[in-house]
Amino acid sequence: MWRTASVTALAALAAFVVGSWLTLDFNVWTAEGARRLHVARAEVPAPSVALRGPEIDASLPALVKHDGQVTIIDFVYTRCTTVCLALGSTFQQMQSTLAALPRPESTAAPRVQLLSISFDPGHDTPAVLAGYGKSLNADPARWRFAAPINAEGLANLLGSFDVVVIPDGMGGFEHNAALLVVDSRGRLVRIFDYAEMEAALAYAQYLSTQSVPTSQKAAG
Repeated sequence: MWRTASVTALAALAAFVVGSWLTLDFNVWTAEGARRLHVARAEVPAPSVALRGPEIDASLPALVKHDGQVTIIDFVYTRCTTVCLALGSTFQQMQSTLAALPRPESTAAPRVQLLSISFDPGHDTPAVLAGYGKSLNADPARWRFAAPINAEGLANLLGSFDVVVIPDGMGGFEHNAALLVVDSRGRLVRIFDYAEMEAALAYAQYLSTQSVPTSQKAAG
């Protein structure tokens, strides 16, 4: 009996250790939860990936490193008829909220910008993205669209931000959907579910108040 009890205890201990490792000390129970916890614990620098879109031809860091400006990013593709529609609706609501806010007197740019990045660059050319943005009534001053210019950059970007994209065999993709908050230093600092629009926007606005724009420093 003692031997049986010892084996049972060792098995329980092993299960506890494995469970703790798999769930990051029992803080998360899903891969998406693990991704969010990792980002919350350690910021992820935006990779130097070249993007192209309507009025955009620049690297991702160049797009997100603005004077005290915070960026909320989502990953979509224009042919999507499922979760991307929900993401588009979420961004539309955030755009309306931002439009209703008074702009800081120190700069003409809003302190929080929205950026939709396509992971289907073969189809989503700048012209296609422009049409997609127009269909969503996107204001280019607040909400822009872009895609990596090549497969290498796309793989680098998806890998850096741990975005899962899997071809569905029918010309579309299965992918995780979230709101990624990137601070004014170009670091991914928090990931929210797309249903957590208010929390994501509030957090982005809070971060923008913690960054003093260069123009303000000069004026001071």
